[in-house]
Amino acid sequence: MAQESAARTIARPAETGTFDAIVVGAGFAGMYMLHRLRGLGFTARVFEAGGGVGGTWYWNRYPGARCDVESLQYSFSFSEELDQEWSWSEKYSPQPEILAYANHVADRFDLRSQIVFDTRVTAATFDEDAGTWLIETDRGDRVTAKFCIMAVGCLSAPNRPAFAGMSDFRGPIYHTGEWPHEGVDFTGLRVGVIGTGSSAIQSIPIIAQQAEQLTVFQRTATWSVPAWNEQLSAEYLKEAKAHYPELRAKARARPTGFYFPFNAQPALQASAEERERLYEEAWERGGLPFLGAFGDLLFEKAANDTVADFARAKIRGIVKDPATADLLCPQNVFGCKRLCVDTNYFQTYNLPHVKLVDVSKAPIERFTAEGIVVDGTEYQFDAIVSATGFAAMTGSFDKIAITGRGGQTLAEKWRAGPRAYLGLASEGFPNLFMITGPGSPSVLASMIQAIEQHVDWLADCISHMRDIGAGTIEAVRDDEDAWVAHVNDVSTVSLRSTCSSWYVGANIPGRPRVFMPYIGGFPIYVQKCNEVMNSGYDGFVLAGGRTGNAPPQVRFTERWQVPLDIEVISPAAVAARRVPVV
Repeated sequence: MAQESAARTIARPAETGTFDAIVVGAGFAGMYMLHRLRGLGFTARVFEAGGGVGGTWYWNRYPGARCDVESLQYSFSFSEELDQEWSWSEKYSPQPEILAYANHVADRFDLRSQIVFDTRVTAATFDEDAGTWLIETDRGDRVTAKFCIMAVGCLSAPNRPAFAGMSDFRGPIYHTGEWPHEGVDFTGLRVGVIGTGSSAIQSIPIIAQQAEQLTVFQRTATWSVPAWNEQLSAEYLKEAKAHYPELRAKARARPTGFYFPFNAQPALQASAEERERLYEEAWERGGLPFLGAFGDLLFEKAANDTVADFARAKIRGIVKDPATADLLCPQNVFGCKRLCVDTNYFQTYNLPHVKLVDVSKAPIERFTAEGIVVDGTEYQFDAIVSATGFAAMTGSFDKIAITGRGGQTLAEKWRAGPRAYLGLASEGFPNLFMITGPGSPSVLASMIQAIEQHVDWLADCISHMRDIGAGTIEAVRDDEDAWVAHVNDVSTVSLRSTCSSWYVGANIPGRPRVFMPYIGGFPIYVQKCNEVMNSGYDGFVLAGGRTGNAPPQVRFTERWQVPLDIEVISPAAVAARRVPVV
């Protein structure tokens, strides 16, 4: 069940005000958008379904939850003072520390006074005559605004498969994406975990330390590499903070939006001995940069086979039972789905009270009062954990009735797959913006950097509209179509387009198979956004302004220009298939 704060039960008067902008969501995107809007003198209100800030890190409190991007880079870059005053304790931040950071940001920049918590936006309707949006919530609010900005997150709508008989189960069923805030004690319990994706890989080793018995139901094995997490020393942090600006600049020049050294050499041009040596070195470093061992791992199947064979050998060397090891060895492209980063995940299956059940050929039949039935066998549990992921990228949009010009709903327009220009806006929905929407790098980049770039672009756009007196901005259908086609075309360059993953919505039955994030690389995308702005918003129509689509006086987006002395991954490198994208 969704965990909401006690404040939700306290009645409050419904709001009926008018604002320049309404922001939906108070995660990192919503907080930074509010900070920028307020700094420009715009009136804004943020509505947040949860009882606090943090978005993903407010809801995902399952055991072992932590970020897979190194702490020093998974942070805001807009404030050098913030960089210097905040100190991360570990290489990979745990969820409580990231949530503490989000709360620190909210307090330091005094954001809470304009955020309404425990309130879910249910509808957003465009008034064509007034050129404004009417936003409604589940607590009776009806507010109007010129701009409606969706900061709803890419992984914020939990996927809950409807297994037969779930209501019959007598014990609790937890979803990793909506974990009880008070935590869960599994000591002495028989626990079942459904799924072996990222949240399962992080939580299973922790749950196994408590549970009397742990049974994991796996449909598809997942590639994972060790994190080798560690504490960060005071000396390390001092040195890192002294060079933060250089690190930020180098990160923006990488396809992922975060920096790590990578080897552009093709794997197939290296000898078998050299490949083995470099894979071993990458394994010992651990983390997502493992995919940077060679430049062609996600572009040439034969090259990918070499790293897949290496990783399978590692799994078989860790897991003692050969049958279990075979089940844990993925047979798909290495890194086709987002690579997972773990701490003792595979080692956990060597524990005598941990069992792995394959449900790829014989799926879960039903729940019973006592547990779960698979292939005629009943597994009895005291508690069940559903680690079944999210309706990625568009799931949170599906929860809101968004209506644009002529009564068209966003759900209708996106029925065959999401359509958005630059992942920022969708034709037919004037003044409706999306932060890290489908068609932008989003989940294929460091999320906070992707968020900052979008927010800075939007802040410049909205400020420019005020300067010229423009009433609305709307994507042009032909330009939107061309961008969607480009996103799809670029995806075919990568082996990631060859497998069923949540990148294409394959984890949700009935969803259209469309590659949703932009895989062409963060700096190339940023360059495109800058070109659109500097050409006077090419691909958009600004209505009512004194000078139409005139170029703006660039403000915040200036910091997204990559310095000339930084190596940039160019479009030519993408075409040559030498770009590692984690």
